[in-house]
Amino acid sequence: MIDIEKALINPAAVFRSPKEIVEHGQLTQEQKVDILRRWEYDVRELQVADEESMTAAFPERVTLEAVLQALRAVGASTNLERSAPTKQGGG
Repeated sequence: MIDIEKALINPAAVFRSPKEIVEHGQLTQEQKVDILRRWEYDVRELQVADEESMTAAFPERVTLEAVLQALRAVGASTNLERSAPTKQGGG
């Protein structure tokens, strides 16, 4: 059984890849989107840290493109045309 609360806080602690979320049979579409959106936020945060030279040694990291592909696979929008007001993509 998947710990949904843990996955919503730290998707990488529960899943090896965004694709694993897409293929998971016990999650609803809404849960998949919520978890993937969190992973997207985390990846964007790491990108900001990279830009500001604040990175530490991380294990193999998931790319933003992998998360966006997974979001598209579950039917969520990934509007990259609109620029975000912050580096993290938030409002």
